[in-house]
Amino acid sequence: MNIHEYQAKQLLAQYGVPVQPGGIAYTGAEAAAVAQRLGGDRWVVKAQIHAGGRGKAGGVKLVGSPAEAEAAAAAMLGKRLVTHQTGPQGRDVKRVYVEAASDIGRELYLALSIDRTSGRTTLVAAAEGGVEIEELAARAPDKIVQESIDPATGIEPFHGRRLAFQLGLGAERVKPMVELVGALYRAFHELDAALIELNPLAVTGAGKLVALDAKMSFDDNALFRQTEVEGLRDEDEEDPIEREGARHSLSYVKLDGNIGCMVNGAGLAMATMDIIKLHGGSPANFLDVGGGATRERVTAAFKLILSDPNVEAILVNIFGGIARCDVIAEGVVAAAREVNLNVPLVVRLEGTNVELGRKILAQSGLPIITASDFGDAAQKAVASLADAAGR
Repeated sequence: MNIHEYQAKQLLAQYGVPVQPGGIAYTGAEAAAVAQRLGGDRWVVKAQIHAGGRGKAGGVKLVGSPAEAEAAAAAMLGKRLVTHQTGPQGRDVKRVYVEAASDIGRELYLALSIDRTSGRTTLVAAAEGGVEIEELAARAPDKIVQESIDPATGIEPFHGRRLAFQLGLGAERVKPMVELVGALYRAFHELDAALIELNPLAVTGAGKLVALDAKMSFDDNALFRQTEVEGLRDEDEEDPIEREGARHSLSYVKLDGNIGCMVNGAGLAMATMDIIKLHGGSPANFLDVGGGATRERVTAAFKLILSDPNVEAILVNIFGGIARCDVIAEGVVAAAREVNLNVPLVVRLEGTNVELGRKILAQSGLPIITASDFGDAAQKAVASLADAAGR
């Protein structure tokens, strides 16, 4: 789960991470009032959406008066902001964050995430902030610094000291960096975060470290014990199909292809998407119906897949272990009839009660294309698109 910048800063401030004072606004007048309340002579107005690249898209404006803050906010609110992370469809701006401007001396990058290779929490830093870390990694990988944290000991002062010197911060900013990484580490683990990213982390003209931007995402599986964090969810920023999938306990992620996938098991779902690509197709989604898939859940899954207008064929790939093939087959037949299926449907079943499942499909009277194995299923799904286009 992702949250907005202003929410991330509110959470991190509770752990001692230095941030600039600011306030949220839903109208231009509210933005002016926030600037007036904060005082000073310069403010930054930032569109609040769950995507990076806002500055390049006009979603971050430096202003010099409350009237300018009002005008900047009014220009953003209600508009669709398109960045490299939103895709061409963009995101609607429904709120802005007005923050006191900073006297920036240097911009750094600092993040905490999980290194999937080592399984450890890892600090990632760079002496260049305000850029895409992927772009920097490709252009100048030597500028990226990583510190792996041993879970047996947790964060230690030497992690911060080493980062400070590797980033060229000098002795006077070693202690602030030690305190900052310690605060980030505590927030990361106590809040069950998957990512904390400060980009940029500024060194001000006065030599202070300040998080100018903050991004946080959280482990969905831990939200049951993070009620405060879960309360920050903004459903308007989530894909409505993914949100509906979660309501039915389905793991659904929308992609940009045209072959809908329904699979049981995350690993099999990933492999299914890979083999579709191998045979020249493009998956429209990741969808794991789970090991205990019921007829009702399968029907809900079909409706989800078909709610995507890009779907031109469906591939059902089931290995029956806990989920019996006959139950899946009954769900597939019921769903196909209920939704009045009008795209090619390829089904591959294997495992518990597979013969009974295949019999149910064969006797359904529906134009279901059955497949004998994994590769055969992908080939038939891709071929069905060409067949449908030729009709």
